[in-house]
Amino acid sequence: MENTEIEKSKAFIIVEIIEYVPNSVVIKTIIKKSTGTVTAVSSDSGEELAIKTSPFDKFIQIIDGRAEIIIEGVSNILSTGQSIIIPAHANNVIKATDRFKMISTVIKSGYEEEMN
Repeated sequence: MENTEIEKSKAFIIVEIIEYVPNSVVIKTIIKKSTGTVTAVSSDSGEELAIKTSPFDKFIQIIDGRAEIIIEGVSNILSTGQSIIIPAHANNVIKATDRFKMISTVIKSGYEEEMN
């Protein structure tokens, strides 16, 4: 599967750029830079994004449907329009309680200032 960025300077409807695929999780890159990424994700009901941690905060916005986002063992049910920030280094898993689409944004710059 080719994973290219969305065409710049051209309007689009975010929920329409990624489709649901039965029994699957689909990931489409919107922007990918050394300083961060923005991706669109769709997940069929019952699917799960593996438990993982990231060295950076991750902003998650549900743009269609409903998902369970578990951060350090605490469950959060998010519906269309709701968002959450997954803290850097936190164990997390994202489960499709229903099918859903989300935007995931990771910004990698700025952490060097926080360490001083």
